[in-house]
Amino acid sequence: MTADATTRGATQDPARDATDVAFREITDDDVEQVVALWAECGLTRPWNDPYVDIADARRTPTSTVLVGVEGDRVVSSALAGHDGHRGWLYYVAVSPGRQRGGLGRATVEAAEAWLREAGARKVQLMVRATNAQVVGFYDRLGYADQETVVLGKWFDGSR
Repeated sequence: MTADATTRGATQDPARDATDVAFREITDDDVEQVVALWAECGLTRPWNDPYVDIADARRTPTSTVLVGVEGDRVVSSALAGHDGHRGWLYYVAVSPGRQRGGLGRATVEAAEAWLREAGARKVQLMVRATNAQVVGFYDRLGYADQETVVLGKWFDGSR
């Protein structure tokens, strides 16, 4: 999982901003829209079931999925979680028709606020190396390369 589709595509109305979007935690009624948003933004991968990722985030008080909603439509999301020290952002997504109007920044800021309130002292995220455009987005938000290598191991040996 990465937080890397925040700036793909062009907005249909660049003058729109994020002031008409309310941020809240995901509900059961939002799940299908969130999974569709993640797919539309290119965030899903065959080895990460988005339904399982959402359920896992909702299962514990140290993580959540925040959604930005316009009326009853989910237009952005961020999965946030922390280990007591570091917070992490995943699945940061903005509906392609709402990109480049400030909603990506507002979504990240809402997730950062949730993490701060939960006690995280630092926030990190991962961006796929092939997504240079989104690295610039996060750079403008004050994120910097932490000069670390992320290693992983699947317990079920699947990847």
